[in-house]
Amino acid sequence: MRDELLAIIEKNSRMDLKDLAVILGVEEIDVVNELAALEAEGIVCGYHTMINWEKTNIDKVTALIEVRVTPQRGQGFDSIAERIYKYPEVRSVYLISGGYDLMVILEGKTLREVSSFVSDKLSTLETVLSTATHFILKKYKDHGTVFTRKKEDEREMITP
Repeated sequence: MRDELLAIIEKNSRMDLKDLAVILGVEEIDVVNELAALEAEGIVCGYHTMINWEKTNIDKVTALIEVRVTPQRGQGFDSIAERIYKYPEVRSVYLISGGYDLMVILEGKTLREVSSFVSDKLSTLETVLSTATHFILKKYKDHGTVFTRKKEDEREMITP
């Protein structure tokens, strides 16, 4: 039940508990208990809403920052990653393979605000060797959700 439950709530965390129980073929209390256990074990870490910010009046700029760092003896990348993720502008931090060590995703109101964060805060950390900033210009799909859908031709077909 656990794997199936995780797969379902990853796609739709708002699904009603009764509906989850029916899909899984168990009692509703079993779903409640399993969700509580998953949260207690740190497997389910939170619930999020996917928002298409382009359709709102709120200005948001998202950037992907590749960061090359010097790992610290005995701590590797963990302590610098922790230092970076504590900034409120930072949405995500990942250890990655390739030419850079960390991928930092951050949000700001303007390109200048994000650029300022990178140059004033991120690049000045003593273990940061270099950064590369990539601004997200348009989202097509995020976390499995498609943002841009082709509009169907709603005209009626006329046949002779």
